[in-house]
Amino acid sequence: MHDVYLGLGANLGDRETCLRQAVTGLQRGLEPIRMKLSSLYETDPVGVEHQPLFLNACLFLRTAAPLQVVHQVARDTETRLGRTRTIRWGPRTIDIDILLFDNLVVNTPELQIPHPRMHDRIFVMVPMAELAPELRHPVLGQTMAEIAEQARKKGGIRRWKIGWEGEYAPFEN
Repeated sequence: MHDVYLGLGANLGDRETCLRQAVTGLQRGLEPIRMKLSSLYETDPVGVEHQPLFLNACLFLRTAAPLQVVHQVARDTETRLGRTRTIRWGPRTIDIDILLFDNLVVNTPELQIPHPRMHDRIFVMVPMAELAPELRHPVLGQTMAEIAEQARKKGGIRRWKIGWEGEYAPFEN
């Protein structure tokens, strides 16, 4: 079994519905035995600032699926939900990033784990700290709560919805 943390984000169309559809697609494709979701957060755009606000969340999965399958299911889910990759850090219907996969450190042209910018991004670190505050970053050695505390200084995040994760029972939340 593998412990996988994913970052989810959307800022086009019905953002919450798109995030829900992404979670459902990941459930179907990865058949987790355990799943836990953070609250939803509304966040300011990073990189390309003149675009709609994002909804973000983090998702924990315990799955038997190997890394390559997790990566492919994430990409297939993005494609199915209308993701097009035109402008880096630009608007998108859905973004699914593999943040952590067990304690692996991977650096290939297709995939970098831990996600190389996760520690700098408040929209990742606040929901990650909610899910797993004591989890240590495999490279930095700091806990998610410690990293989130540093990221919070940047601002630009608001808790948008608590309780949406309960709709994905019977998984542990």
